[in-house]
Amino acid sequence: MLKREGNRRAQVTIFIIIAIIIVAGVAIFLAVRGGISIVQIPANIQPVYNTFLSCLEDKTKTGIDLLESQAGYIELPEFEPGSVYMPFSSQLNFLGNPIPYWYYVSANNLQKEQMPSEQDMEKSLESFIDDRIRECDFSSYYQEGFEIVQKTPTANVDIRSSDVNVRLNMNMEITKGEDTALVTSHETTVKSNLGALYNSAKTLYQKEQKELFLEDYAIDNVRLYAPVDGVEISCSPKTWNTNEIFSNLQDAIETNTLALTTTTPTTNDGRYFYVSAGIGTNARFINSKSWAYSIEVLPSQNSLLIANPVGNQQGLGILGFCYVPYHFVYNVKYPVLVQVYNGDEIFQFPVAVLVQGNKPREPLTANAETITPELCPYKNTEVTVRTYDTALNPINSLVSYECFSESCAIGNTVSGILTADFPQCSNGYITARADGYQETRTLFSTIQEGSATIVMNKLYDLNVALKLGGNNYDGKAFIYFVSDDNSKTISYPEQKKVKLSEGTYDVSVYIYRDSSLQLQETTTQECVDVPSSGIGGIFGITEKNCFDVKIPSQLVTNVLAGGGKQEYNAVESQLSGSNTIEINAQQFTTPTTIEQLQNNYLSFDNSGLDITLR
Repeated sequence: MLKREGNRRAQVTIFIIIAIIIVAGVAIFLAVRGGISIVQIPANIQPVYNTFLSCLEDKTKTGIDLLESQAGYIELPEFEPGSVYMPFSSQLNFLGNPIPYWYYVSANNLQKEQMPSEQDMEKSLESFIDDRIRECDFSSYYQEGFEIVQKTPTANVDIRSSDVNVRLNMNMEITKGEDTALVTSHETTVKSNLGALYNSAKTLYQKEQKELFLEDYAIDNVRLYAPVDGVEISCSPKTWNTNEIFSNLQDAIETNTLALTTTTPTTNDGRYFYVSAGIGTNARFINSKSWAYSIEVLPSQNSLLIANPVGNQQGLGILGFCYVPYHFVYNVKYPVLVQVYNGDEIFQFPVAVLVQGNKPREPLTANAETITPELCPYKNTEVTVRTYDTALNPINSLVSYECFSESCAIGNTVSGILTADFPQCSNGYITARADGYQETRTLFSTIQEGSATIVMNKLYDLNVALKLGGNNYDGKAFIYFVSDDNSKTISYPEQKKVKLSEGTYDVSVYIYRDSSLQLQETTTQECVDVPSSGIGGIFGITEKNCFDVKIPSQLVTNVLAGGGKQEYNAVESQLSGSNTIEINAQQFTTPTTIEQLQNNYLSFDNSGLDITLR
């Protein structure tokens, strides 16, 4: 009896355990049932839903294309224009399509970054899908009698290395006749390298911000294709045309930027253009001469760079030779578009490249910060500007305001008058520019409202006719017109025109002729006083220490053979009735020795010029 009772209790225990397992399973099923969408769609409704899924995929692809082509943006950030000082706007126009810069410098000289994060891109794509998904075309199904109702969508996007997953929560009810289907969640996965391309682009951008490798290449271009530093053996000035320099430099930057690559080089020459970034995708770097550019060089005179010789001035005859040292400082600013690609899929973003004073800009170690005070956006002082010519006739001119090395565009005078808001500044300058007139700057404080009157001098185009000893001269010469407001330099005979306004000029003419003056190697002895050796040096006793200075031989191919200088007062009444300025310079003996060359420079200081307007 006791044995049977034990068997019954064991059986009851087994049944209880089985019941608990069944109840727990039902509970688990009911708990997770809400997260499982098992929808049986009638066969005649299935084509409509397939069309919807295809539309969801197409909208996702369109959003991905926008993200890749617009530097990770679908909705572009607010546009910010550039300025004369800083040519970059906040977007690069590439084949008619705006692309936000990831790094640029604003019109008022603020360094700015606008690189989106991967989470930003996911949110942008989610908003894009939410806005566009109800634009799917079901017109053919409506004609067949289908009723389609779509409620408010909420997309969730996950950007991955090789695909983009979209989960869309939206009640969608499809009805035809007696058949109805309600689908609440939808999902699609689009094959795309967006995630991998973005990560490679981010790596390249961070490398640029840390190492400034694009600026380093820019400096190499400047030093290879433009005069920067150097010394040449010559007794005549050396000149360069800035327009030619800038054109050559732009060509070099465009070509050499395109040559940059992240592909491992196979030749020694290819190593120079290799950008080692450790990315798993290919990249190209693009620049175009048609994009916003700014190239400045100092010191320059009009469109010329001029390096003057040393060794031919009074008191320097001991040198026994002449040389031309030069040092020019460049500010170069241009954009580079970086494209990271895998097959036909391309992710692109632009950056601004800046070389200032022959050096790269400072790298960003944190978020971009202000370089100079922000001035131009805060225009709150009303000023009236009137611009006239010397006869008090109104002139339509472009007005700007300069303060703290910033230049703010203000507007244009109409019938010679402009009333506009100016930024507040003490002792800034109002600048007026007009075609055919000399640029005019007027000191003006904008702390309070007021008005300014600017009188602009007209520029007159004059032909330059140079004579030497009364005879027409068509050889090499440099002509300087120097005044407080309007200085010009002419490299004759390449340039035979000058624009002059009324004023007083210091005119100088240097005429050079070919020469074969051979200066032999010489050795001179120089002596200096140095503290004497031993205890005498402690008490200030000195002794002479002499050494030899060897001057190498030199062939002088250009020598000063004429010229002079003269102060000249140009009157507008004469300028307006003339088309030629004739300058007659004195002729010197062509030197055959260094002493004669020195004498010519002494003669130059004592020689005048005959200047006539006709």
